[in-house]
Amino acid sequence: MADPYQTLGVSRMASEADIKKAYRKLAKELHPDRNKDNPKAAEKFSQVTNAYDLLNDKDKRARFDRGEIDGDGNPTSPFGYGGGPGGFGGGPRPGAGGAGGGFRQQFDFGGEGADMSDIFEGMFSGAGRGGFSGGFGGFGGRGRSAAKGANSAYALRVPFVDAATLSPQRITLADGKTIDLKLPAGVESGTQMRLGGKGEQGPGGPGDAIITIEVVPHAFFTRDGDDVRLDLPISLAEAVLGGQVKAPTVERPVMLTVPKGTSSGKTLRLKGKGFHKKDGGRGDQLITLMIDIPADDAALQQFAAEWTDGRNPRAAMGV
Repeated sequence: MADPYQTLGVSRMASEADIKKAYRKLAKELHPDRNKDNPKAAEKFSQVTNAYDLLNDKDKRARFDRGEIDGDGNPTSPFGYGGGPGGFGGGPRPGAGGAGGGFRQQFDFGGEGADMSDIFEGMFSGAGRGGFSGGFGGFGGRGRSAAKGANSAYALRVPFVDAATLSPQRITLADGKTIDLKLPAGVESGTQMRLGGKGEQGPGGPGDAIITIEVVPHAFFTRDGDDVRLDLPISLAEAVLGGQVKAPTVERPVMLTVPKGTSSGKTLRLKGKGFHKKDGGRGDQLITLMIDIPADDAALQQFAAEWTDGRNPRAAMGV
């Protein structure tokens, strides 16, 4: 079984941020879409995901650090007790008699002539001579639960616009079943979603499906936090005279007012047209106007040759 710290390449003193950073780096390198011809990478991707799943859970991480569970999240002792001194696998307890006493030193099952077969019969039948009950759950502790199956790792590529608008995504699982997945607010590349009971089958039931999201870049939209940015080309006439122009958003085109005398680089803001925020509300769409001048327009060239601008547009730069 792998040590989750070693799998992620972090120390046991690593912070939550360090663990998340290490996971994202490895998940990006081992992503199935980047390693289609390397089955070992897909296996490693699953191991990295399982390691992060354990260490990202504060309770599981604490139990692993105490040696109560292994790197797969299973109990480390079949009887719910740790090994070593005072446990089943250890030597004699202090004050329990001489060395080599084994069971008889550590637990008094009825004297020197106690029959070990009777003891185990009692443990597993639920009514032994030692007063145990519940099979593995004896000694007053909780019994070991059967291990669940392994988690299954999936990678889901989500179109940029769908991520911004939280459009449901259809995904087909290994068992052939198709699910319409509801994206969470604040979704971004690296976001993980868990589907309980959709992993591999195990003695204690199925594991979970862990879905890692990758937001696909857009042809002209870019993301800036929760905002969406867009460079919008406008003509020289639209910049000089102003007017209404149509601009795309992540939902539908809108009519945008260009002020008279607009220069390239002027940014307009459309409220609530960005990504959905984790804490509610939405970001904005920031539209930067870019004057697009034709490369070979004789009339425009003649106009520019006859027109004089007495300003120095670079004066603020000291040139």
